[in-house]
Amino acid sequence: MGQSANLQRAKAAKDDEFYTQYCDIQAEVNAYIDYNPDVFRGKSILLPCDDPEWSNFTRFFAENFELFGIKKLISTSFAVNSKRGKWYEPTLFETEAPNYDEAKTRTHGKIFILERDVNNSGRIDLDDLQWEYLEGDGDFRSKEIKALRDEADIIITNPPFSLFREFLAWIVEAHKQFLIIGNKGGIGYKEVFPLIKENKVWIGPSITSGDREFRVPKDYETRSPSLRFDDQGNKYIRVPGVHWFTNLEHGRRHEPLQLMTEAENIKYSKHKEIRGIGYIHYDNYDAIDVPYTDAIPSDYEGIMGVPVTFIDKYCPEQFEIIGIGTGELAGALGIKKNYRGRTDLAITKDGVSSCPYSRILIRKKQ
Repeated sequence: MGQSANLQRAKAAKDDEFYTQYCDIQAEVNAYIDYNPDVFRGKSILLPCDDPEWSNFTRFFAENFELFGIKKLISTSFAVNSKRGKWYEPTLFETEAPNYDEAKTRTHGKIFILERDVNNSGRIDLDDLQWEYLEGDGDFRSKEIKALRDEADIIITNPPFSLFREFLAWIVEAHKQFLIIGNKGGIGYKEVFPLIKENKVWIGPSITSGDREFRVPKDYETRSPSLRFDDQGNKYIRVPGVHWFTNLEHGRRHEPLQLMTEAENIKYSKHKEIRGIGYIHYDNYDAIDVPYTDAIPSDYEGIMGVPVTFIDKYCPEQFEIIGIGTGELAGALGIKKNYRGRTDLAITKDGVSSCPYSRILIRKKQ
């Protein structure tokens, strides 16, 4: 199975146990701290898919609890009967705790709370994390976890891949700040793209059209060439096309793209599709096709179709997002069915009709 199939397998099989690496969490969170050192100060943070025995999110925020000025850290985990099954083995952290219950461990989720110096060490850190069993299995859709959501100020996690749309909607309905990981394809979801268009959701700064390595369960089956094992026998795979999705401010999204004019692009562009030729108009929509983000003309006043990777560099002060050029959302824009009978943008070049890769439709702001 190739790398690009890993997420598809997760969606089909509900095999959602992909654990984010500590360094990736650190790189992303530091970008928000650099922009606003007080972004987490006095805030309650909920990590609703994060057993600290397996997830680095709890560990990272617990270790930086005082540095970030966090008020309260809450993590919850899902019952292991539903997620780890055969290979799950409780650690000493769990089995040596006075509240350990072998039966509950497989049927009940757990809640971990950090808010005070329990061991009188003079500082609040990971050693002060307290835990107990939840009343239910820890599903984020349960009333129990919804109550924790409503209590929190910020929600941060790597949610189940197969439930990304539902999870984001769960956050948005509560009007919470958040930072979560998802697949690049999520940008085009009909439940997600309108939020991006309305500047209610945007892309985090640390991953731009790249891939990341995730730890997976020991019984996760894959033939991915990216598979590797560390010294402790933990299994990792590299997953392409992942992004951070957020509504926390960071400086990069307000940095305008440095672009050439339409005339300069036609004369000097490094892209042969444009140099000496210009831009092709779509057959079924009044807009030009711009196949590369760095080839967006700075002075074009009309609508332009740009690659989805544009969203990594999108500056809302520079451009307005009009819509997306494929599927149900494209039909709502009045894009007519193309030569294939589908609601996708189409172009004709040298007498040959074709559909470019998915395009985001934008227009320069005045």
